[in-house]
Amino acid sequence: MMMRMAFLSLVSRRLTVALTILALAVSVALFIGVEKIRTGAKESFADTISGTDLIVGARTGGVQLLLYSVFRVGNATNNITWDTYEDIAARDAIDWIVPMSLGDSHRGFRVLGTTIDFFDRYQFRNDQSVTFAKGQRFGDLFDVVLGADVAAQFGYDLGSDIVVVHGLASFVEHDTLPFQVSGVLEKTGTPVDRTLFVSLRAIEAIHVDWEDGAKSAQDTPSDILRQMPLNPGSITAALVGVKSKLQIFGLQRWINEYGEEPVMAIMPGIALGELWGAIGVAETALSGVSAMVVVTALIGMAAMFFAGLNARRREMAILRTLGARPLRIVGLLMIEAALMAMAAIVIGLILFYTAMLLLRSYLDAEFGLYLSLDWLTWGEVGVLILISLAALCVSLVPAIWAYKLTLADGMQV
Repeated sequence: MMMRMAFLSLVSRRLTVALTILALAVSVALFIGVEKIRTGAKESFADTISGTDLIVGARTGGVQLLLYSVFRVGNATNNITWDTYEDIAARDAIDWIVPMSLGDSHRGFRVLGTTIDFFDRYQFRNDQSVTFAKGQRFGDLFDVVLGADVAAQFGYDLGSDIVVVHGLASFVEHDTLPFQVSGVLEKTGTPVDRTLFVSLRAIEAIHVDWEDGAKSAQDTPSDILRQMPLNPGSITAALVGVKSKLQIFGLQRWINEYGEEPVMAIMPGIALGELWGAIGVAETALSGVSAMVVVTALIGMAAMFFAGLNARRREMAILRTLGARPLRIVGLLMIEAALMAMAAIVIGLILFYTAMLLLRSYLDAEFGLYLSLDWLTWGEVGVLILISLAALCVSLVPAIWAYKLTLADGMQV
């Protein structure tokens, strides 16, 4: 009986009730969406590099090594010599190793010198390998492979000529030795999208005529450069995979204690955790904003109840005249609030999952934000229960006011 009365009362005020439910539903969808985006961003951040056991570079901070080797942010304090790289690569525990050389750039994007093994060994998000949208790996000395963002921003295609700039903030171009695009990578949502890939030999070739950081007057022709050995003297960092996970710590300790020059090895997962901890304030801010949205919607619900009560005072008086006890009227209002909260939660979840189905692929392709389409976690279910309880608490204040309304007051309105 009480449930039917509450339902009919809501139907009689369907416009204001529908708007209130919609406001609360949108806030629920936004709250769940922000939580999914927050966890998805954290997982996508952690999945920037996977399948790599160690990153080796010159001795510095672990986060700094991660930033310049994986995220292309900042510069290395020093390089490691090629002899040291070969010494490390010769260790029995190592299954594979990929050298990387950073330094030059193109229109604000970093140029990475490496080997073709990079395209097989670098993995991201659940051990996915990079794939080619068009073209192939670099074969010629002056071939370049572009990340998806580089190609899209400047309209480059296969066969386009690209001139590399010496360093990051230099006006000196290697214009006598242009590169030609041999391939374009698929979008990954990682720093790979913002990188140009060339061979290690190409990095050495464009610097043959440089001495002590300055360009000499000589310009060695590209045909002669192709005939030269062009062995690298040093590299910036290296990605390492080990044969057995049990060997990671032993190999890391050996590298960190290497006596020939100061080098270090970090585990990407640990360094990523440290880096996320440093920027995790954004995560807290997102949760705070979504919580305030829900609170605002609940305040709107309370305002609707108060506004409605002023018009329903005669109705309450008639109910009490017919024998309804004050507590029964309080219960009626709380049932109405519970029905509205449940309807808002259901509609909010429908809005959220519909938006996920429509935007999930776009967010992954454009921003590298992978959102898993799974059921709500227990924590999120707990939040929805708290929202329902909060709606009941919000309705309690106007319900107590209705409880205190006298029969005479109701009949005089």
